[in-house]
Amino acid sequence: MDFRRDDAHKNENEQPLQEEAKLPEMAGSENEEPEQQVKKPELIMKQDTEEQSDFSHKETAAALENGRETRAAKEKRRKASWLSPILGGIIGGGLVLGISPYLPVDKHDEAVTGSQAETKQSQNFTTKPVTDADNVADMVEDLEPTIVGVSNIQTSFGFSEDDVEESGTGSGVIFKKDGDKAYIITNNHVVEGATKVTISLYNGKTADAKIVGSDALTDLAVLQIKSKGVEKVAGFGDSSKLRAGEKVIAIGNPLGLQFSRTVTEGIISGVNRTIEVSTSEGKWDMNVLQTDAAINPGNSGGPLINSSGQVIGINSLKISQSGVESLGFAIPSNDVQPIVDELLQKGKVERPFLGVQMIDMQQVPEQYQQNALGLFGEQLNKGVYIDKVSPGSPAKDAGMKAGDVIVKMNGKNVETTSELRKILYTEAKAGDTVSFEVLRKGKTTTLKTKLAKSKS
Repeated sequence: MDFRRDDAHKNENEQPLQEEAKLPEMAGSENEEPEQQVKKPELIMKQDTEEQSDFSHKETAAALENGRETRAAKEKRRKASWLSPILGGIIGGGLVLGISPYLPVDKHDEAVTGSQAETKQSQNFTTKPVTDADNVADMVEDLEPTIVGVSNIQTSFGFSEDDVEESGTGSGVIFKKDGDKAYIITNNHVVEGATKVTISLYNGKTADAKIVGSDALTDLAVLQIKSKGVEKVAGFGDSSKLRAGEKVIAIGNPLGLQFSRTVTEGIISGVNRTIEVSTSEGKWDMNVLQTDAAINPGNSGGPLINSSGQVIGINSLKISQSGVESLGFAIPSNDVQPIVDELLQKGKVERPFLGVQMIDMQQVPEQYQQNALGLFGEQLNKGVYIDKVSPGSPAKDAGMKAGDVIVKMNGKNVETTSELRKILYTEAKAGDTVSFEVLRKGKTTTLKTKLAKSKS
């Protein structure tokens, strides 16, 4: 079972890169073969680079069959076998695990007059609750001008002029207008890696967009365009008040701009869901709303709307597997708003920096845990393995070493890289002194350090 970001239109001739962490599939790509067994949901991301092990597993297999494998070869194979997957990333250091090829439309630059000095903000947007089908249609008609197509343009390097650009599209929603500028929310994975971003407006025109800021972990981005032609902005609702069973509407551009502003209806299937996703900044436990409203490739970045016509989520993920239907996920509006505010102010989300490269202990073979790390009993398969410590980092200052296993931060148990990031990024800030409980050769050690500001 795969978690997929519902991305935009993809060039049909593009071949998927074979990599454990893959960029999301874009609309127009061929369907995958149905999986025969249910496996842990995973956000599929595609990478442009592939991590390699210098150890040949074929040679080891042959040696095993002949009973001739040396002790050194065994040790090398053990480490290579579990270190070859992509590591969790350098916390706060911005280690890129994947680059996303979503991309373009025609460029259209619009002039803006100085007379447009008004400011519209989504917080002031109000509507009346929907009570019947006619009101739903009226609400959709009122919101449609705020829904846009987002095209990510990237330059490729090929052997002909046809390879100069590739294109893909996602969705977005206009949430603020300030003088001659208007602002759009979309997903980070829709615009990640773009050389240029263009916006398809309700009036049929296109405009170049500037990426004001983006955040891979929360999968949010804010874009800026000239406000000429923008007459309406969408408003946020309170996602904390949502209950399972409430009606919702998703609006976006499934399968590209051909079906722009497609409306699908459903209900909130669940609230306060937490799913682990793999992003270009590492693994992250994302808080999401679950809905059965149809969400397809190209819907990414579009709004999930409540019965009052307010944005209560930004559509981002779906489960794609044979036999599984109507499992879509949106980022709750109450999580979206503070991130968007910070992106508007700073262009990025500032997080503390620790400076370690890590991997979940569940991915480390027990034999390696016992023989190389000296762990036993209840110490096995718990915590986060430190593969590398960055020079001059807070982790280095604390005395952390490669081979240490972090099991607690500030007294809270840590079982996965996602949990460590969650505690580090939501309960601490740069300048705070924090403590870590680590296992080193089977013995518990407590280390303290002062967190630095993220370098990314």
